[in-house]
Amino acid sequence: MRAGRCDILVTGDAARLVRAAASAPGCVRRAGSQMSIHWSEDGVEHSATWHSENATPAPTRVVLVDDTTRADTAYRLARKGTGLLWRGDYHNARQLLKAMDRRLRRHASRRGGTGTDFAAHRAERAERSRVLGMLLVELEDDHSLRLRRAPDVREACHGAYGAPAGGMCVALQELLGVIGAHQWQTKGVPVPALDASVHPGYGVFSPVRGEYIDLVATAPLPVEAPRVFDLGTGTGVLAAVLARRGAARVVATDISGRAVAAARDTMTRLGLGSTVDVIETDLFPPGRADLVVCNPPWLPGAPTSTLEAGIYDPDSDMLRRFLGGLTGHLEPGGEGWLVISDLAEHLGLRSREELLALVADAGLRVAGRHDTRPRHARATDAKDALHAARRAEVTSLWRLVPATA
Repeated sequence: MRAGRCDILVTGDAARLVRAAASAPGCVRRAGSQMSIHWSEDGVEHSATWHSENATPAPTRVVLVDDTTRADTAYRLARKGTGLLWRGDYHNARQLLKAMDRRLRRHASRRGGTGTDFAAHRAERAERSRVLGMLLVELEDDHSLRLRRAPDVREACHGAYGAPAGGMCVALQELLGVIGAHQWQTKGVPVPALDASVHPGYGVFSPVRGEYIDLVATAPLPVEAPRVFDLGTGTGVLAAVLARRGAARVVATDISGRAVAAARDTMTRLGLGSTVDVIETDLFPPGRADLVVCNPPWLPGAPTSTLEAGIYDPDSDMLRRFLGGLTGHLEPGGEGWLVISDLAEHLGLRSREELLALVADAGLRVAGRHDTRPRHARATDAKDALHAARRAEVTSLWRLVPATA
């Protein structure tokens, strides 16, 4: 076998698949700044760009698999880092993914990896993502999926990946996320505080937890018809709530272009485009406001996916920068609203004392706090690995003012 080529057997026989994987190094090439996967199929050379929204490296070994491939074989190969490029029925691929997931859970259970230790939980989730991410599918030049009984994924892929620029390979797990996100975007997520729905696009955190929205909808405003900044707006749901409450002007910011597009769509759908200005910037816009709202990621830690960026904040960076910049962006008599859960405290990731020290170090004091309990399903799911912490969780809106006020 020549270097740089993958000669791959299309078969369900375990022994030959393993031999193919073992003899297929160097089947990933870099084309400019992109990674490409190359393989030989029916005597013809093929290639496709490797795409991962999470910047996961392309597998360095690839074999073709189909409906005859046993789940045990696929699981063993995936754990060793071998990519499995699917060539069978679409629904069978989904079943294979579920079967691999069951084996992962059994393996974790035997190791005792389903306890409440957060580091172990994160390691297990990372391993699950790595292994399941080895089952691959090929998208055609128009983003279509040429598999038996495959749905039309072109519109969903266009929304997530943009206009097609040639064939590419993606993890089936990622593609299922793209399809699910497209369904959310089409159907919308009901927001009772707005008596309407928002339509998050792919890669934008969905406001499925309504308790933090209700806090913003009911907390007393510092002044009548305030000028408001909403930092890290996401879908724009909090900006919309405050606009509906009578804010004179809302400037909503986000560093993500996808979030900015989603928030602008929200304002258009709700008829709030003349009140809410959505701009792409990192945290604070220029100027000052009577009310500055920030709902940062609630857990310190590194995100492993685009969506996890709405949950994990490396070294509490966004939280620190919000607190540190707040006094310089408040009008006299204004307030900052920090909307955050204490889940990090119950997981041992950040103490209440550390949070209050960050507030004090930023020259702020707490003028008031409004609390609520989570209502999401995981809070009552005893099978959830973090059930004890979630059951004790409280979500709070901290009203912050300059310490000299």
